[in-house]
Amino acid sequence: MDIYTAMLAKVRSREGVERLNALYGGRDGELARQTVRYSRIVKKHEEVFHAKGNLALISAPGRIEIAGNHTDHNNGRVLAAAVGPDCVCAVTPREDTLVHVYSRGFAPISMDLQSLEMQESEKGTSAALIRGVARGMADRGMKVGGFDAVVSSDVVTGSGMSSSAAYEVMMAAVLDYLYNGFHMDPIVRAQIAQYAENVYFGKPSGLMDQMASSVGGLVTIDFKDEPAVESLSFRFGDAGYQIIVVNTGSSHDNLTDEYAAIRTEMNEVARFFGQEVLRQVRPEEFLMNIARVSKAVGDRPVMRAAHFFQENKRVKKLVRDIKNGDLEGILNGINASGQSSQKYLQNVFVPGRDQPISLALMMAEYMLRGKGAWRVHGGGFAGTTLNIVPEEIAGEFTGRMKSIFGDDCCFVLDVRPEGAALVLEAGEKE
Repeated sequence: MDIYTAMLAKVRSREGVERLNALYGGRDGELARQTVRYSRIVKKHEEVFHAKGNLALISAPGRIEIAGNHTDHNNGRVLAAAVGPDCVCAVTPREDTLVHVYSRGFAPISMDLQSLEMQESEKGTSAALIRGVARGMADRGMKVGGFDAVVSSDVVTGSGMSSSAAYEVMMAAVLDYLYNGFHMDPIVRAQIAQYAENVYFGKPSGLMDQMASSVGGLVTIDFKDEPAVESLSFRFGDAGYQIIVVNTGSSHDNLTDEYAAIRTEMNEVARFFGQEVLRQVRPEEFLMNIARVSKAVGDRPVMRAAHFFQENKRVKKLVRDIKNGDLEGILNGINASGQSSQKYLQNVFVPGRDQPISLALMMAEYMLRGKGAWRVHGGGFAGTTLNIVPEEIAGEFTGRMKSIFGDDCCFVLDVRPEGAALVLEAGEKE
C-alpha cells in the first residue's frame, strides 16, 4: 500500500476520527468538514509530488488574545488561547535542501535551504518565514533539510487570529518532525517563529501570537524574563457563552507604522527611567513622574505606558478569576481591557480613516452590555473584535454583525487544547 492510500485510510479510521475530534471538537459537521479537508491535501500532495517514504500531517492553530493587549513586546503579561482554525500541511522529506510548497490560491514556493542567509527579495513573503525558521533552528544546533508540502489554512488573513504565526509555527514543527524527532520545546519553537517574522519577514511582532499557537489551550504567559507559560482550565462554552470574532473587513495595509509606534512610544517611556522595556520600570515610579515623562516624551506615550501597567495587573486578576470560576470577574476584566485599549492605548482607529472597529464595538456594547464582553482584538486599528456572547443571543448577535460587515464576518470559535501537532503519519520514517 502506498503512503497516500495508507494516509487516506488513516484519516477515516478510528484513530483519525479520534485525532480530528481531539483537535477540532464535536461541533455539528466539523468532523466531516475536516475529514474532507485533510483528504484533499493528501490527494493534492500525491498529484503535485507523488512522493514515497513517509507522509505526515502537521497542524498549528490560530490564536485569540483575551487580555494583555500590546504588552508582550515590553515583557508584560498576556492571556491568550489557541483556537480551532489552523494551518495544516501534508509533508514529505527530501534528500536535498530544496523546499517546494503548494498552497491553494497562492503562487507555489520553490527555494533552497543550502543558504540560510536573509534574502532582501523575500521580505514580506512566506519564503522568508521558512528560511527564517530554518536559520533559527540551525543556530540552535538543530538539523534542517528539504521537504515537499501542500498547505491548507483556515486562519483567514485579516481575521485577527494570526495566520502568520500559525504558518511559522507549523513550519518549525515540520522541520522538527522531519529532521529532529519532533522533540522541540514549545517555547523554543515560538521564539524561532518570532525570529523568522521579526528578522526575515520584517514585521516587529511580539511573542504572544507564536507562543499561543505553539503551546495550545488557554494560557497565561509572563514575559518578564524567560517566558513563563501556565495552562489554565476554563471553557466559555461550559459557562453558556460563545467566543465570536468579528472581522470588520478593514485593511491592515499601510498600518505598520501605527503598530510600530506603540512599541516605540512605550520604549521611550522606559528609556526615560534608564530601562529598555516598561516591565523593568516600577509602576509607582512611573505614576510619581508622569508630569516629567509627559514633558519629555509626550502625552500619548504616557497613556500607552499607563495602559501597559494596568493591563499587567488586569491579566493577573483575570487569571485568579479563571481559577476561581468567577465568570462576572472574567467578563468585567475583558471589558476593562477593551476600554483601556480604546482610551489609553488608542489602537481602535486611525484619524482620517473609516472607523469600522469603533462601529463593531459600539454594536457589541449595545447588544452585550450587562450580558457579555467585547474588545478590540489583537493589533487593532483595523481588523477584528473579540466578543464573549451568551449562547441564547448568539444568533441575534451574528445576524446584526453580518448585516453591517457581511455574511462571512463572524467566526464562532472553540479553544483548541493542543498547539503545534503531528496529526497523523503514514509510511516508513528514516
